[in-house]
Amino acid sequence: MQTVTVSPKFQVVIPKLIREKLELAPGQKMQTILYNNRIEMIPIQPIKKMRGFLKGIDTNIEREDDRL
Repeated sequence: MQTVTVSPKFQVVIPKLIREKLELAPGQKMQTILYNNRIEMIPIQPIKKMRGFLKGIDTNIEREDDRL
């Protein structure tokens, strides 16, 4: 866990190790969520980068007889 400091303009610097691991780029948009008294930041990924992330998922679902 790394510590960051909030600047007078309420800005923080994301540590280099985290930026590299998440492959963040300057200007990239992030969603921020207040969750259980903490701030979570979620990088917004371009839809093209998301292509194939569900590859290999099993889409067969057992259905009840009264369902199609």
